[in-house]
Amino acid sequence: MFRSMSVVNYRIWFAGALVSNVGTWMQRTAQDWIVLTQLTDYNATAVGIVMALQFGPQLVLMPWSGLIADRFDRRKLLMLTQSLMGGLALGLGLITVTGVVELWHVYLFALGLGIVAAIDAPARQTFVSELVPDDSLSNAVALNSASFNGARLIGPAAAGLLTVAVGAGWVFMINAVTFAFTVFAMTLLRTKQLRKQQRAPRERGQLMAGFRYVWHRPDIVAVLITVFLVGTFGFNFAIFTSTMATVEFGMGASEFGILSSIMAVGSVAGALLSARRSRPRMRLVVGGAFFFGLTCAIAAVMPSYLTFAISLAFVGLTSLTLMTTANAYVQTTTEPAMRGRVMALYMAIFAGGTPLGAPLVGWVADQYGPRWAIGVAAASGLIAAAAVMFWMVRYQRLRVRIRPRTAPRGAPRLRVRHSGDGHPLTSAIRTVTTKADSARHDRDRETATREIAVVEATSPR
Repeated sequence: MFRSMSVVNYRIWFAGALVSNVGTWMQRTAQDWIVLTQLTDYNATAVGIVMALQFGPQLVLMPWSGLIADRFDRRKLLMLTQSLMGGLALGLGLITVTGVVELWHVYLFALGLGIVAAIDAPARQTFVSELVPDDSLSNAVALNSASFNGARLIGPAAAGLLTVAVGAGWVFMINAVTFAFTVFAMTLLRTKQLRKQQRAPRERGQLMAGFRYVWHRPDIVAVLITVFLVGTFGFNFAIFTSTMATVEFGMGASEFGILSSIMAVGSVAGALLSARRSRPRMRLVVGGAFFFGLTCAIAAVMPSYLTFAISLAFVGLTSLTLMTTANAYVQTTTEPAMRGRVMALYMAIFAGGTPLGAPLVGWVADQYGPRWAIGVAAASGLIAAAAVMFWMVRYQRLRVRIRPRTAPRGAPRLRVRHSGDGHPLTSAIRTVTTKADSARHDRDRETATREIAVVEATSPR
């Protein structure tokens, strides 16, 4: 489960990222709280606008940010972006502590943070491939998710307590210090042990090359459809938890922070379970979307603060299972020279849908109540699962069948087969025919190919 930790550089990176992630969650919680309770009169739409400004630039800048990640030294690039984000956190903290902060200030700083984060995200996602060998990449991606969501156990709860005790401004300033810690950790990396990846050459047409690559990978297109639907309409947790805590249950800042921490318990569990798997699979993406929708539907009808908090743990587990598997699948099956641009497109679709989804979900919460807003999230997961299932049945020859039990006490086994997650059939042919009757294969290769077409391929393109 923790095999990536055997790499010194990854351990250093993990420690720095964990501290920074705690600060990030502290700032997000404090920022949403002051917008909801101090700068507006519990206006969920304003929280949605802040989220839209913070994540929208990833959609606009995606082609260039991915190319920057593919072309330049990612370590140096990350040191620059982390420093800039620390400066923005410090600036927001200063105007909040001095009492001059207004809603438009928060909007402006959210936009600035979003612009820098748009460049930071693809570089940070793909930098992991320079820290660990290829066979540990999926594990490292899962552990990164565990770090991010482990920080969610500490950050929101700490932000809630500190907001009550000393004010949101000091929370922002603490976050600025955590960015400095991350930059310091980057200076400790052993540069000679970094696995330098192939860089994109300087030539015309590089921006469109990433789109063309994805267009010819129908498996990645299916994953991106799932990520768009769930990321746009489902992952608006700040709106759900803040409005449920305040409007529905009449709670305060500390209870709001506790809800995010409880969700993080499930998220960490989902990330660690993903770290145990040797490789990501398409069917787990579909299952994750379905169960995310189901758990959101259950959370929407919970009658009390306690039962709602418990249900959030399962929402966190299913959401992280889905997103960690999708992230690892895209990274491990993409060519190294294209990874930055593909991951930029992934992050743009995931976070860039927020400008559409967050204000809409905030409006639903204002007009019809927070429970209906969570219902939108439930629908996004179920529709995403149905869409990808249709695609797999229609174009990937998905077949599901139950094998009868073979022993007196054996249970029936569910078998899921399809034509290869978008990978070449030749890879599957080499894998499967080693176990097949070679004489029969030589006699009728075409028949064998048709039979193998329903077996899941495992090797990347």
